[in-house]
Amino acid sequence: MSFQRYVAIGDSFTEGVGDPDPSRPNGLRGWADRVAEVLDDRAGASGFGYANLAIRGRKLHAIIAEQLDAAVALEPDLVTIYAGANDILRPRVDLDALAADYDKALGRLSATGARVLVWTAFDPGGSAIYRPVRGRFALYNELVRESAHRHGASVVDFWRLREYRDWRYWDEDRMHMGPPGHQRMAIEVLDTLGVAHDLAPLPLRDLPVHSRRDQLRENLDWVRGAALPWVHRRLTGRSSGDTVSPRYPTLARLAVPLSSRPVSPGGD
Repeated sequence: MSFQRYVAIGDSFTEGVGDPDPSRPNGLRGWADRVAEVLDDRAGASGFGYANLAIRGRKLHAIIAEQLDAAVALEPDLVTIYAGANDILRPRVDLDALAADYDKALGRLSATGARVLVWTAFDPGGSAIYRPVRGRFALYNELVRESAHRHGASVVDFWRLREYRDWRYWDEDRMHMGPPGHQRMAIEVLDTLGVAHDLAPLPLRDLPVHSRRDQLRENLDWVRGAALPWVHRRLTGRSSGDTVSPRYPTLARLAVPLSSRPVSPGGD
């Protein structure tokens, strides 16, 4: 299977936050770039274009309002959309209304004839931080699966990817995937699409053994450096993406030499 026109829309998950690369727009790489690199290689002489319209911090309605029309206008043959997590984490959310709007968006994307791929939300059961909203995530996932089935969209079942309970797949902010997490997600996306590839998981860093006191200090540092700024933005109506532009707003080939596209644990 091959694709020639790939458009990715969504929030920080798709923008690539947590997977730094100073040579790329917004200083990020991410799973979508990793997928696009493989699709580009497979397209060969037939040509390939990739657009990534995702912006960190965006809620579902903003993604639909800002990115949906632009994605459809690019006439893709593959669209990936991840949305809703930023809504679920708000103090109040109407999941049925959220899913209804998501369903309409998936319907419009599917009507273009493009292959559409969506995600369930991650299972936060292994995290003391996010466990209180686990029920919301589970209900949201059922609504997403139902909508995907209705519109013939493929689903990456993030909920069932248990390895993501290992914090080594995540960035230090504990909110976004780190490079191993993005690589693992790229593998899952390509496998779900039925695209042959030779991507391999990246090696995981060794976790230091902390004393209880060290763990407490580390948690306090996280609260000050990541959690409190996130809460402050929510309270003041601001977003981390307020001054961010889409990384690849139009279809183009990634200007990344094949020699710098790591495909094995030893190359990243």
